[in-house]
Amino acid sequence: MLPTHAQPTLLLLVAMLLTREYGVTSLELLELRVPAHVALGTRAALACRWALGPADVLYSVKWYKDGKEFFRHVPRDHEPRRKFPLPGVDVEKSSPNGANVTLYPAVLETGGRYRCEVSGERPLFPTVSDHADMVIVALPDHGPTITGSRLRYQIGDRVQVNCSSGRSRPATRLAWYINGEPAPSLALLPAMHEKHEDGLETTSLALDFKVKPKHFRKGDLKLKCLATIATVYWRSNEESVQGDKLKGYSRSRELTEGASRADRVQAAGKPGAAAAPALAPYTLLAVTILHVLLNKHT
Repeated sequence: MLPTHAQPTLLLLVAMLLTREYGVTSLELLELRVPAHVALGTRAALACRWALGPADVLYSVKWYKDGKEFFRHVPRDHEPRRKFPLPGVDVEKSSPNGANVTLYPAVLETGGRYRCEVSGERPLFPTVSDHADMVIVALPDHGPTITGSRLRYQIGDRVQVNCSSGRSRPATRLAWYINGEPAPSLALLPAMHEKHEDGLETTSLALDFKVKPKHFRKGDLKLKCLATIATVYWRSNEESVQGDKLKGYSRSRELTEGASRADRVQAAGKPGAAAAPALAPYTLLAVTILHVLLNKHT
């Protein structure tokens, strides 16, 4: 009889020969799904999918967070599914084979690295595992706020506005749009981040540019600030400001009228210009008297 200590080695050799000669494959982990971002207070659904080889029998499915086990499924045990207390990890429900677990509610401590480990039965106990990270998002309680804008702008005016996000974790990403197009990088000031005592953050992003004729080609000047956090948060705020058209038009008319008066003055002194109007009656009488007096003295 083969010594006990040599049996595992022999079994391993047999498994290797079966794989080489007959294409027998072993346990394989096909997919691990862990949401990258989960909103605070919502559910997080985790899933692990595997395939057993022809000679494999499932022994256990175990779930870990940051290296600590919080759930296991062992079909042969008296209690097939078991939960283990872990701060921030509360298993609301699980599938019969342990492939799917749902965590609820998500708190800040729920974030971390999750690992699914699947093992086959003896004698070889094949084991496969994979991991993925989860971030818990504290959503802002309101959308982005725009400050500093005016009701009307003229061409050449300077637009200086600021956009501030609500408190969140992680920090909100802000972006400016001018008439539906992303604002040029030269018009953006560096984003500012502020951390608060409760661990939440606020972000502010300033926009600074001069109004050009192209900004009013489609009517009013539209300024939009977009706030996003990964794929779980997407809010925007838009303000529409008017160009000071009436004042601009009156300025144009003044320039036109001034040029017309200057043209009339210059035309009066040119050859071929219209004759000057007749002299007034009193002026003609004075000229006649002066002519008579001059003739008498001569």
